[in-house]
Formats: sequence, structure tokens, C-alpha cells
Amino acid sequence: MPHTLYLQRIIYANQMNMIFSGPFNTAFESVPFSAIPSEVYKEEIEKAIAGARMEIDGIAGSASEPDFENTVAALERSGKALDLASAVFFNLTSAETNDVLEKTKEEVSPLLAAYANDVTLNEQLFRRIEQVYKQQDKYKLTPEESRLLDKTYKRFSRNGALLSKDDKEQLRSIDRELANLTVKFSQHVLQETNDYYLHLEDKNELKGLPESIMNMAAAEAVSRKLEGWVFTLQYPSFVPFMTYAANRERRKELYLANARKAFGDNERNNESIVKKIVSLKQQRAQLLGFDTHADFVLQERMASTPDIVNNFLAELLEKAKPFALKDIAMLKEMAVGDGIEELMAYDHSYYAEKLREARYSYSEEEIKPYFSLPLVQQAAFDLAGKLYGLSFLRRTDIDVYHEEVEVYEVLENGQHKALLYTDWFPRKGKRAGAWMTSFRGQSIENGVNHRPHISMVGNFSRPNGDTPSLLTFNEVTTLFHEFGHALHGILADTVFESLSGTGVYWDFVELPSQFMENYCYEKSFLSTFAKHYQTGAPLPEEKIDKIVASASFMEGYQTLRQLSFGMLDMAYHTNRLKQEDVLEAFEKSAVRQTIVYPDIKGTAVSPSFSHIFAGGYSAGYYSYKWSEVLDADAFEAFKENGIFDAATAAKFKTLLSKGGTEDPMELYIHFRGRKPNPEALLRRAGLIAES
Repeated sequence: MPHTLYLQRIIYANQMNMIFSGPFNTAFESVPFSAIPSEVYKEEIEKAIAGARMEIDGIAGSASEPDFENTVAALERSGKALDLASAVFFNLTSAETNDVLEKTKEEVSPLLAAYANDVTLNEQLFRRIEQVYKQQDKYKLTPEESRLLDKTYKRFSRNGALLSKDDKEQLRSIDRELANLTVKFSQHVLQETNDYYLHLEDKNELKGLPESIMNMAAAEAVSRKLEGWVFTLQYPSFVPFMTYAANRERRKELYLANARKAFGDNERNNESIVKKIVSLKQQRAQLLGFDTHADFVLQERMASTPDIVNNFLAELLEKAKPFALKDIAMLKEMAVGDGIEELMAYDHSYYAEKLREARYSYSEEEIKPYFSLPLVQQAAFDLAGKLYGLSFLRRTDIDVYHEEVEVYEVLENGQHKALLYTDWFPRKGKRAGAWMTSFRGQSIENGVNHRPHISMVGNFSRPNGDTPSLLTFNEVTTLFHEFGHALHGILADTVFESLSGTGVYWDFVELPSQFMENYCYEKSFLSTFAKHYQTGAPLPEEKIDKIVASASFMEGYQTLRQLSFGMLDMAYHTNRLKQEDVLEAFEKSAVRQTIVYPDIKGTAVSPSFSHIFAGGYSAGYYSYKWSEVLDADAFEAFKENGIFDAATAAKFKTLLSKGGTEDPMELYIHFRGRKPNPEALLRRAGLIAES
């Protein structure tokens, strides 16, 4: 029988004529994007908030004695229309935004923050949760139910349920302001990215650039009604220019535009916003009884304290820095031959590519024709088939939010498993980078296993005429990375959505994604799909050998770069920033141990560091390296048994399917038979000798 909350939800949705009440009358209840105008999202979210409030009031005010089902499980299942409306809306503002959606985001973000506060600060509701929590032994809960109960209790107790009335009001004010500031931060970064372009009309200034990159730049110029060539801060344009352009002054120009993004002398400067966000998060943490925002965040992470994180980063820095300095010394030696006495950051990619070509006898541009996007994506699909028994069927009958988006039905043994949306090309309305997200998570309700709708988004080069999108090898690994996240969602098989798929500790969430990157350096796998887009000829074996051999190329420098982001993040969120500090000076002081190039005045990462100021990585950027320890050790299990070994894959599939229903270390130990060995990462990165 459907539970009471479910019936209440249906009645309210019918009364309010809500678009997002669900289920949609579409294939697999997929979102009918084209039938939902941008203008309706504000009203839909407002109606969904009102409906969710009614559900919360019903749970909190129930006359029944509180138990797990009528309180904790009911709370978990509440607000489904709001979850769906919010997921669709915020995914659109990341991948296909417009002026209407951006205005709506400014208006609804504070409303959503207020609603979240109203739930976690609801005293009547918390008393019921607390009673269930204290009496949990009598309920005979399953391990997953126990996990949800613990997570729910901490969600409330860690977010103000135990505060006084005055402190609760202060918390509401802080969260409301944070919601506004993060929206402004991300809008400024997107606007700065979109507005800048480097326009070149003299072909001599394109020396060193491959023809395919020049063709892309020419097409960009045509789209802007300009003569010549245009380069932007979008990844497929920016990175190739920095890698191949022989014109040092133009490299510097483009580099500085990127390094000063949202840090210029205009209304989109994010410096004051960064300071305010950091200050508010610190105030919030102290209000909740924590020394710093990092202490608050890390209480619910595998790395449980700032000291553990800082020691982890310091140990990696000690191992990596000597190798990084050797990397840079080799680049300096090459640059001297070009008359460059002082190597700068804007020279790095150019000379790193030259060194790689000299050492491994191939260039990124040379091998791109062997990595067309369709072949690389199919290779990822085939790998999921070999490891986990999945297949991917292209569907053209499912609505999309942009004509470039493709949809695949994921099948397991012929049975529907998930929907997978792919969206690979840069647009004005899309933020930079690559990510995995979902429109609907996985859960089991009323005996029905609701399968997830997952999305992978990127910014690869567009097809150009008869030429498909051709990927650099770095972009190949990016696709596999995001596909690893997608598989975490696709394979989810839990009762409760908040524990499903990527609903795990933040420093565990990168394990499945980084794990998949390992296959890109396996010769037996790489040779199955690296084929020329025109002739079908396989990438020569010696080139594959060089790619595999180059797996740890510049790893010392790359490790230092990642560590600098993690150290900067921890500096901001352990209360080291003072309001009188100059942001640029603070940043460079925080990461000084990782700096290997001369300082360039007027540049800073922080004003466009969306991961920590507009995303979910505040006090969590270290997790990329933390998860690398896990993924390197996990892949060693596959190398020991065979990289396609069915038994090993089955155990890893179980880890993926369980999401956050178990402690992540316990999940890992079940898979590996022991805790992860940190030396696995150092071995793979070439930072210690093979044992």
C-alpha cells in the first residue's frame, strides 16, 4: 500500500497543477525539457517548496509515536517534487543557462536556503528524530536504515537544531547571505569567461598551432563576425593555444586573461565576495560549536580533522617537490635554447609539450585523430560492458535541453538500468570544466526501484565539417573520469536516495572516477579503440607504448599543482584569512611551498576558484589526492588479477552499488581485503622506485 506521505503528495500536486509533481508521461518518466519554459521555474520551485513544507509539517505534527518509518524514512521521502525541480533547474543553470534562468537563480537560491533552515531548525521535527535516534535499539533496523538514521540526526544536530532561538536566526541570516554570494560568484566567473577573447588577424602570430586548432579559431571568428582567428578562455581553445603557440607574448596575454578572471578592475571582481564567503563560513562553524569551517566539514569525512589533511598534503609535498623541481629544470634547459633566461608559468605547457615530444616521440596533436569522441565514448561503454555487464542503447525519443545532448538507455542483462545524458561541447550558456550530475537519483519506494537519470557534461572541441570532435589524451582521461562518476550513479542499488550513488563521503566520491582513468594507460585496452577517424588504422603500437610510458610524465609538477589548490582551500577554511589581508598576497603565501615559477603581479586563482566558493569542495579539495591513494591501490588489485578479471570487477561493482550505505573504509576493505596502501599512488606517479 502507498504510504500516507505519498498520497498527500499526489493530492497537493493535483491541486497546485505542478509540472514537477511527477511522474512525467514520458519514456522512463524523463524530463520533458522542451515543454518547460525558463519563465516557469521560479513559480514551480515556490510551489514545490510550499508542498514540501506541508509534508514536513505533517511529519513533525504527527500524533503517532515517532518511529523510524513515520519520521526518518518519511523525512527522507519528502520533498520529491522540490528535489526534481531543483535538480533540473540547477543543472540547466550550469549547462544551458540564459538571462531568465540566471535571474531566477538569484531569486530562488535564498528561498531554498530558507527552506533548508526551516527543516533543520524545526524543533518539533528534531525532537521526533532525536527520540528515534536515542531508542534505535528497539527498532531492529537494517544497516542501511541505521546509516540513514545516523546521517539524519547529524544533519540536524550539525546544522543548528541544538541552537538557541537567537542563534538559529543568526544561522538563517548567514545561510541566506551565503546563498546570494555563491550565485554572484559563479555568475561573475561565467561572464568573465564568456566576455574575453583574443582576436588575431596576422597568421604569423599563429606559428606552432596545428591546423585543426587554427580552423577552430577561424570558425570562432566567423561566429563573431570577425576576420582572422579568435581564441577564448574555454578549455578547447585556451589549452591548445598555451600548448602550441610559439608567440610568447600572445601566450602571456591569454594566460593573464585567465589568471585575472574575476580579479580585474570592474564590477565582476570577486575579491570581496571571497572574503565574505570565507568569513560567513567561519562564523557559521563557530556558531555550531566548531573551531573552523574545516573542522565542521571534516567531521563527516574519511580524513576527520584539519591536522590529518594538512599532514597528508605535507607528506605528499615532501615526496613530490624534488621531482617537480627536476621537471622544471628540464623545461628551463629547453627554453634557454630559445633565448629565454627566465621561464614563466605561461611557458610551462608549451615547453612541457616540447619535452614530451622529444622524450616520447609523439605530440598531443599528432595522436588526436586516433581519439575521436564517438570512438572514445564507445570504448568507455564497452569497458562498462566488460566489467559490469552494461550496454548502452542510443535513444532519440527522449527530450533533451539542447540539440547537442544525446541520451542512452543503460541496460543490464536486457533490463532497464538507467538513462545517461551526454553533453560534450562548449556553449555560451555552459560553465567551464567537466562534471557528472543527475536529474533523478536512485531509490526504492513502495516496492518500486526508481532507476536514475544521470548526466555527463564537458567542454570538448566541436566537430568541424566532416571532422568529428577529436580529443587530446588528457580529454580522453577526462571522459573516463566523468564516466566513472556516472557508473557510481548508474549502478546504485539502495533503498534511500540520499545514500545512493555518489551520496558518499566527499573524500571517497572521486575513487570511482579516478579509478576509470587507469584504463587509459593500459595497452591491451587502449589498442582496442585508438583508431584513426578517417582510415580506421590503429594507432601504431610504438605510439601506444609511448603513451603508456608517459603516464607519470610531469607528475611531480602536476602533484604540486593539485597540492597548491588543496593547501589554499585549507588556508581559507582554517581561519587564517583576516579581513585586512590582501587576497593576492594571502593566496601566494598560503601556497608558497608549491610555487616553482616567478610571481606575476595582479594574478590570483581564488576569484575564479569555483570548486570551493561556488561548488561543494570547501575544505574538501584535498579529496582529489586522497582518492588517488584509493584508486591507485584499487587498480593494483585489478593488475594483480587481470584488468578485466570478472571476480575483481564484481567486488568493485558491489562497492559502487552500495553508495553511502556503509562506512567508506569498510566498503573499501570488503573490496580489497585490507586498508589502502599509500605507496600505490607513489609507485604509479613515479615518485618512488618500484618495490
